[in-house]
Amino acid sequence: MAQERTGAATLKGNPLTLIGPELKKGDQAPDFQLNKSLVDVVSLKDFAGKVKLVSVVPSIDTGVCDAQTRRFNEEAGKLGDNVVVLTVSVDLPFAQARWCGAAGVDKVVMLSDYRNNDFGQAYGVLIKDLALDFRAIFVIDEKDTIQYVEYLGEMTEHPNYEAALNAVKALV
Repeated sequence: MAQERTGAATLKGNPLTLIGPELKKGDQAPDFQLNKSLVDVVSLKDFAGKVKLVSVVPSIDTGVCDAQTRRFNEEAGKLGDNVVVLTVSVDLPFAQARWCGAAGVDKVVMLSDYRNNDFGQAYGVLIKDLALDFRAIFVIDEKDTIQYVEYLGEMTEHPNYEAALNAVKALV
């Protein structure tokens, strides 16, 4: 049975239970299988040799998730070719593609954890009662070691953009 962390996070002050471990700086990044489209699946290995900024959002169609993804899309172009920005949510790939088209987001790689929530469980962000991934940021170096982690305490809060971006810039 997967580890459960009750009270590790809240939604508008109400406690949530997250499934999976709380990853820390220095941990090896767990592999994942995420959908880039309904049929195309990618894993951590597909981004080998690159610094990875992984932005996890509950649903792309909400205000904070929208703003978070737009912000990292703006920054992605300034980070260089050795950096990839991944946004992970449980939204279906076609919903992610629709949103990106409407928002003009073209530098972030959108990935969906809808199929079996493997990413959410491996990274400790799967919300037990909602089957959504909780807001978090992971910066993973070229050797797949986690160099920065931010698990938000409250789902409706923004992450610390500057700290995440500074962690990426320190690696390139």
